[in-house]
Amino acid sequence: MKDEELEIGTHGTEETRGAGTRGADKVMNLGTFFFLYIAQSIPSSFFSTAIQVMMRQADYSLWSIALFQLVKLPWILKFAWAPYVDRHCLTVRDYKRTILTSEGVYALLILMVGMLRLESDIYLIAVLVILSLTASATQDIATDALAALSFKRRDKSVINSIQAMGRFGGTLVGSGVLLMLLKSYGWQTVVPLLAVFVLLALVPLSLNRRLTIAPKQPSQRARPADFAYFFTQRSIWPQIGFLVLYLAGITGTLSVLRPWMVDMGYGMKTIGFLNMLGTGTAFAISFPIGIFVRRIGRRRARIGFACFTSCALAYFLALSTLPHHPGLIPVGTGYVLLWCAYGMSSVVVNTTAMDCVRPGREGTDFTVQTVITHVIGMLVALLCGHVGDKIGFSGLFTFLLALSGCSIIYILYFFRQPKAEPETKTGDTLKHPKS
Repeated sequence: MKDEELEIGTHGTEETRGAGTRGADKVMNLGTFFFLYIAQSIPSSFFSTAIQVMMRQADYSLWSIALFQLVKLPWILKFAWAPYVDRHCLTVRDYKRTILTSEGVYALLILMVGMLRLESDIYLIAVLVILSLTASATQDIATDALAALSFKRRDKSVINSIQAMGRFGGTLVGSGVLLMLLKSYGWQTVVPLLAVFVLLALVPLSLNRRLTIAPKQPSQRARPADFAYFFTQRSIWPQIGFLVLYLAGITGTLSVLRPWMVDMGYGMKTIGFLNMLGTGTAFAISFPIGIFVRRIGRRRARIGFACFTSCALAYFLALSTLPHHPGLIPVGTGYVLLWCAYGMSSVVVNTTAMDCVRPGREGTDFTVQTVITHVIGMLVALLCGHVGDKIGFSGLFTFLLALSGCSIIYILYFFRQPKAEPETKTGDTLKHPKS
């Protein structure tokens, strides 16, 4: 079975889908989704960074700060209610209503958080942040599904580059710019402004009348257990293996990068600058990468970006073996290479994930695949902490480089160019029994 059968044949022909995504319509739609994605990312990245800093300044224990990371659970568990979103949303109007409602609740809860004081209301703030991220996760499910339905297969790499830009840009603003503003203007000024921004980000969707999707058939309505049925498809398992391996080397390196920098003698200000440099690089590269993927095809993008990732990891391995302080420019170059690799890989991962959704279950299937990458990222981070303690940073970077090499071998084995169309740039062939 070809990838193209898996990716296109499951949810209609291109002629019947994605109408209204040409020319000016396409630009308007891409802008609409950019604002939706950045509206999710800025508040969540701000909360995850600012609250940690403020808790430490208020003398909370490291254990308490670590426990606060549990507020991110809604983004891990969102697969559980994704089928209900798919089942409810049958038309563009349904999707808009779901997105506007969930994002409105998100803004209201952020506003309530901004009225509280961290020193005296930490537990109430934690509850409200969990509820706000639940609303944001619901918006994300509906947004991803609407994006999958609104764009043709050839344009999915472009819409996923917009998704990456929104998320990297949101991280840059939320954990960088707003953190600096927080010091000058205070919690009860910055957080309510976040709520206002979330509401303003809904304006393009409210005014956009050009989004169109193919009508859903009644037989395609999602069921509550559809997130589990996703794994019963034999043809999907090569993609799952790809999701497990492809980002492992990058996420593992990112998880130990700050401790490695501290050990190398860099201060907090320098580390913060490099983080902003890296995130900004990923933001800038995301859109051209989406166009590049559309030109060269999924298979070549998977292989090429995996090779680039291996080069970036090899660079950090070389830095870690130097007997002296490597200097800011060499380390800054490494940050740029690593975040370039992360931006590239994020686009191709999300594009191929969007290709592999079933009709009527677009939000569920895309959510399941993104959750897989999130869970693997957390597990790899834990593993890297253990391995790094045992064998040091040089050994750890060697391990991560080997993991990246395994992903290249995996792609070459499981994803083959279609024999009948040797010049095509649209898909891969999966090596697995015919279903």
